Amino acid sequence: MIDKTAGITEQTTTKDEEMPPAPPHAVEGEADDDDDDDDVAAPDIGGEKKKKKKKKSKKKKAAAVVQSDPPRVGLSKLFPNGVSPPLMSPLLFSNSFRTTSEEKRYIEREIENNPETTYSSIRRAAEVHRQVRAHARRTIRPGMSMTEICENIENGTRALVEEDGFEAGIGFPTGVNLNECAAHFSPNANDKTYLKEGDIMKVDFGVQVKGRIVDSAFTLSWNPDYENLITAVQEATNTGEAGIDVRLGELGGKIQEVMESYEVTIGTKTYPVKSIENLTGHTIGLYQIHGGKAGKSVPIVKTNDQTKMEEGEYFAIETFGSTGRGRVAESGECSHYAKLPDAPRLRKDDSLIKHVLGTLHNRRARSLNTINKHFGTLPFCRRYLDRVGETSYLYGLQRLIKDGIVHDYPPLKDQPGSMTAQFEHTILLRPTVKEVVSRGEDY
Repeated sequence: MIDKTAGITEQTTTKDEEMPPAPPHAVEGEADDDDDDDDVAAPDIGGEKKKKKKKKSKKKKAAAVVQSDPPRVGLSKLFPNGVSPPLMSPLLFSNSFRTTSEEKRYIEREIENNPETTYSSIRRAAEVHRQVRAHARRTIRPGMSMTEICENIENGTRALVEEDGFEAGIGFPTGVNLNECAAHFSPNANDKTYLKEGDIMKVDFGVQVKGRIVDSAFTLSWNPDYENLITAVQEATNTGEAGIDVRLGELGGKIQEVMESYEVTIGTKTYPVKSIENLTGHTIGLYQIHGGKAGKSVPIVKTNDQTKMEEGEYFAIETFGSTGRGRVAESGECSHYAKLPDAPRLRKDDSLIKHVLGTLHNRRARSLNTINKHFGTLPFCRRYLDRVGETSYLYGLQRLIKDGIVHDYPPLKDQPGSMTAQFEHTILLRPTVKEVVSRGEDY
């Protein structure tokens, strides 16, 4: 398998000390010091020496909490004082005055010292992503079903983030996109797709805490022919050119330049790596994976967009490369959906026959109530509707799409026979630095 994460260990509560292997489910415990009594000589009273017992004080020491395998220990047990400051060193801007500006440093301190700041929410979500991602990269193997892969990731995410309604949970459905499929595939119920040795798979998943979503993705392959494709896309994501005052169109050009400097030889044929021109990175909004009407897109090809990145913005930088035409189109059964933030109110369709109207409207209303209760504007998939007990929801869901209340996101594919790869990081443009919040030991 082409995977540079071999030997990566999961985060524990100790930094420099090697921890013992994690038990199936790590728990907090106590360790006692040696409790044996020691004989000590008593003072000589009246010429007679006496011995008396002196008991050592019994000390209780809390055992370190370590992550289980698979990861299921909540983050609050591993980091009781919170995940702050950032575990990974932030990358500095080229305009280094921000690191020394007293005004910028004051703003930074004000944000850092506010317990309700989004920094703490983002970092908690990022640490969950790192740990779940590390386990996924070690354990995903050919022969596994797409459903098994998704459920392992999602169960780990729910456990580590300590799922709590809209306070914390999954950010969007886990994407497991094979070969020419670049994005938006997640298995529906009874899906029979299995990972094969010759596949190249993009794994894209998100974690949210208080509506702040961390979005990161990686690519796995077991065929060495695809190594250059994977390297090209990873290097394009890591160009490091994003930052305050950077123009989006120019950034897209730098990403494209890195991406398209590679080529891939598969068998006897050589293919140029192309940036997929109609896929982009994006700002991330509160409870919205895309930044809404005011959001910005980050192209991965050069454009004339003069819009700048700005202080305080929160971006998903994602790059896609392909051996095909470098353009995707919707194809296949849909699994991803999201309620639109500015969705109109649900109303009855007067064109329907009156005695049918009530039943059909009720199906739409029931589906919408379930979406509002469990997901709000967070993306969801059919498996998540199944999980909360919804049945016979497809008609109601389709009507909500037609009414402009819910948006569907079918799989996005390049031409058949092509191979695509994806990498993605979430960045926070703080007043003093650019923090790549999802960066881990893997990339």
